[in-house]
Amino acid sequence: MFPLRDSTPSNSFPIMTVMLIVVNVFIFIYEVSLGPDGMEYLFYMFGIVPANYSGAALAPIGYIPFVTSMFLHGGWMHLIGNMWILWLFGDNVEDRMGHVKFLIFYLICGILAGLSHFYINAYSDIPVVGASGAVAGVMGAYFLVFRHAKVLTFIPPFFLLNLPAWIYLGFWAGSQLWSGAVDTFAGNSGEQIAFWAHVGGFAAGMLLVFIFMTPSQEYSELE
Repeated sequence: MFPLRDSTPSNSFPIMTVMLIVVNVFIFIYEVSLGPDGMEYLFYMFGIVPANYSGAALAPIGYIPFVTSMFLHGGWMHLIGNMWILWLFGDNVEDRMGHVKFLIFYLICGILAGLSHFYINAYSDIPVVGASGAVAGVMGAYFLVFRHAKVLTFIPPFFLLNLPAWIYLGFWAGSQLWSGAVDTFAGNSGEQIAFWAHVGGFAAGMLLVFIFMTPSQEYSELE
């Protein structure tokens, strides 16, 4: 399922959402300019490699990858998918939190998502990169605050459905939890998609949203 638009208008320009998208795009262009070997080195240096935090020797740049990893992407589709979801849901969450608090919220969700991946895959030597965990935090916030919004969703190959946000986002979160559990029990965790980072980010967004929301707006969409 791919979301095309939501029904909730924003009352202010989402400057932080746009800034995050622009920064991610420019960093990805830089990644591509390095070539395959340069990108691989960048991922191992600035992505989260869980094994670097499970032994006596710390990662070369310490814990910085828990922040830098969320600004790296493995390909154009990886980047476009994350940035589209951030654009779709981020403007409304930013509108309710305010610009600066939204940025802090986004970064904290990304860090907690990275920690979730680490705790499940503590000995993996595969670098994890992408904004998916932070974006999942935005989705978790939207799931609670804008649950009655409608999300126009494309279901291949021919269907367009106007789904309530709680159904679309709930299905997405459930699919990540299921896929993460399957990968973990099958012994494949950490090899392809960091499902537990998605689950951790989504849960972090749900837990933190009301701490970061502007008090006057806190319950406006929940009633």
